[in-house]
Amino acid sequence: MVEYAIETHELTRDFASVRAVDNMTLSVPTGIIFGYLGPNGSGKTTTIRLLLGLLEPTSGRASVLGFDTRTQDQAVRERCGALLEFSGLYERLSAEENLDFYGRVWHMSSAARQARIKELLTHFELWDRRKEGVGTWSRGMKQKLAVARAIFHRPKLVFLDEPSAGLDPEAAVALRDDLASLAAREGVTVFLTTHNLAEAEKLCSQVAVIRQGKLLAVGHPDELRKMNGGPHVEIIGRGFDNSLLAQVRARSEVESAELSNGRLNLTLRDGADTAPLVSYLVGAGALVEEVHRGQASLEDVFLTLMKEERQS
Repeated sequence: MVEYAIETHELTRDFASVRAVDNMTLSVPTGIIFGYLGPNGSGKTTTIRLLLGLLEPTSGRASVLGFDTRTQDQAVRERCGALLEFSGLYERLSAEENLDFYGRVWHMSSAARQARIKELLTHFELWDRRKEGVGTWSRGMKQKLAVARAIFHRPKLVFLDEPSAGLDPEAAVALRDDLASLAAREGVTVFLTTHNLAEAEKLCSQVAVIRQGKLLAVGHPDELRKMNGGPHVEIIGRGFDNSLLAQVRARSEVESAELSNGRLNLTLRDGADTAPLVSYLVGAGALVEEVHRGQASLEDVFLTLMKEERQS
């Protein structure tokens, strides 16, 4: 039987004339990294605040770790960690002092605090700089320390709101790898909002896509990719025209076809082979120079969902 860290039923939050979260029904299994994806203003941060009991829902309900967020909000927050818009770090304090302060907030013993500080700073490769003032650090180092702060008291569930935002690519990859290993080692459930779709694709066991507070899709990244049809094929060459495009669209193995700047972009039906199609194009007089085959990316799915929602 699957256990859920988060369950919502028709969760809704209105602000004046704006509906920030719209009848959200969602279940997040325990022990996974769950990606929550959407454009700016889609309701991601509002959802987190509802789940932490920091906001009252207009209607609907939510439970986090088995506690009702409306009536047991303190119990929810005691068992969760969070990194929201601000890091929560004191820049005049050292890394060691920052974590020690939060350990005191959580009423941890001195021995437990010191052991946890060494464990996390070593994991994040910050131990040798533990005595330095945080204000002198790079943004990437500060984000690592902020994640360490959020999980310092060993919560069962941690909310991370755009943790890699503003990081350079190298720092973002390092933080992503740290999150993956931490989640596996500590068995914590991670609720992650991000604009970095490649990051979500590599990190998350499940993802949900929202727009204007509405849940558009939820599932494993592989399941969502299948929403964009079968394999995608890009054929580069010469001799492609609208007449040939029409012939290609009529073939049984082709689900869709578009022609742009000498490139024929195809979506094939599941199980379709590329070779007969290339042979057909050559036989029809096209000069094929390159063929690239692959699955739709999570970014492709995301953009398709955004387009469909705007058109609905």
